[in-house]
Amino acid sequence: MTTEIVSSPELKKIAPVFGQLSFDNHEQIVFCNDKDTGLKAIIGIHNTVLGPALGGTRMWDYATEWDALNDVLRLSRGMTYKSAITGLNLGGGKAVILGDAKTQKTPELMLRFGEFVNSLGGKYITAEDVGMATSDMDLVRTVTPYVTGISEDKGGAGNPSPITAYGVFMGMKAAAKFTYGSDVLEDKKVFVQGIGNVGEALVEHLTNEGAKVFITDINRERLESVRDKYQATIYEGNNLYEEEMDIYAPCALGATINDDTIYQLKAKIIAGAANNQLAEENKHGMILRERGIVYAPDFLINAGGIINVYAELENYGKQEIIRKTENIYNTTLEILTKANVKNITTFQAAFEIAQARIDARKNEQ
Repeated sequence: MTTEIVSSPELKKIAPVFGQLSFDNHEQIVFCNDKDTGLKAIIGIHNTVLGPALGGTRMWDYATEWDALNDVLRLSRGMTYKSAITGLNLGGGKAVILGDAKTQKTPELMLRFGEFVNSLGGKYITAEDVGMATSDMDLVRTVTPYVTGISEDKGGAGNPSPITAYGVFMGMKAAAKFTYGSDVLEDKKVFVQGIGNVGEALVEHLTNEGAKVFITDINRERLESVRDKYQATIYEGNNLYEEEMDIYAPCALGATINDDTIYQLKAKIIAGAANNQLAEENKHGMILRERGIVYAPDFLINAGGIINVYAELENYGKQEIIRKTENIYNTTLEILTKANVKNITTFQAAFEIAQARIDARKNEQ
């Protein structure tokens, strides 16, 4: 007896996973569903050549499941190259939980998610991302050892946000050195878009250096709090991309450099914490190069967070975390110089270095 698999023309056109534009030979995509807790999550494991796939869990109220899938595919791929270019023995992975973190996140949901992570046997190690807190990672840790970013009093490295911001600051200073001949940011006009934990910490570094900091965020209360704390200026306009500025620091969600914004942008430098800042890496990377805008690759300069949580796996302390994060400055300068010499985009230059390390390890196996 044979079973005929019926497939409609409409289903053939959809190509749910392998046909996604953001699918990049991912090793594994795990869809997690639990009726009792309401959990709907996707874990993306892009590459494990250098080690287990480590990447944070993001909880976001996506408009569609397609948006969630696209996000986890792009984010997990980015984690592969982030770890590779930073010299960490880790692969790339990421998880997204569909839902509003403020209203739908419960201890039961997080524990069930932790059980799904545990079922992968260490191939994926989770951590904190948008919509998550260190306390959530502590909770997940009660059901699986495959989690990092837990509280310092529980033996972890703590909240990675301050280290992420410090790495972005180092990358920004390197970009300034490349562009202006000096890495001093005093009096530079910097627009920080997105004032979450990382964005606020970046504002603090910039303020301490004497930069002219402008901030924008969808949360007005948050904006006013950061303004009062650091004497930053809230941007009250309608289109920050048209504003004169020295540095644009995207620290919210990705793809803010896109077909609509790229020709409006007047910044000399793009250096921020957001992942996947270029909607189309090759196309928009080339346009930035042609326009003379220096782009510090996001997967390099926002790597401080993964350096911080990697410390839990390798048992190194704060001093080594800081040393590795400060080295982002040197790597950024190396990449910007390489791109200039080879007449390629900074994304390409960074990608080549990261991919070469992955290929070298693969050839050893």
